Amino acid sequence: MKLITFAGDILPLKNELYRLALRITLNRAEAEDVVQETMMKVWNRRDNWQQIESIESFCLTICRNLALDKLKRMGNQNLSLSEGGYEQVDQSHSANPEEHTVQQDRIQLVRRLIDSLPEKQRSVMQLRDMEGKSYKEIAQVLGISEEQVKVNIFRARQTIKQKFIQTEKYGL
Repeated sequence: MKLITFAGDILPLKNELYRLALRITLNRAEAEDVVQETMMKVWNRRDNWQQIESIESFCLTICRNLALDKLKRMGNQNLSLSEGGYEQVDQSHSANPEEHTVQQDRIQLVRRLIDSLPEKQRSVMQLRDMEGKSYKEIAQVLGISEEQVKVNIFRARQTIKQKFIQTEKYGL
């Protein structure tokens, strides 16, 4: 069995934990607080680390639960990611200002569509499409079956696709 260390195994997960917390809370400051609380809870359970099958899943589960708790306390009054300055737009020299603006608008639209999804669908999309987690890992983190993970991912992608096409055809 591998010896788990805070600096070697848990601390490197902080960016992944932050992205998950941010996807749930949609607030940078709250996400940072969630990550800090997660790290403290994991540290306080250090005596049990060797019995944990996947320390990464364990940390992600704690982070998700804390983020959901914080979201309930905040009363769902949060900003969307697009308002939080998360634009990653093509800055290459080939992109003219019009293409740049269109690309930026599409990114903002997709982020708003993702933000409007139910929490479970947002979480599975974050873990699968942005973090690259397997269905099994996502199921462990969220406490659902792999089949439910697949269904939630399918529904989330379909919803975003349909709303994106609808918006692109008819405008905002």
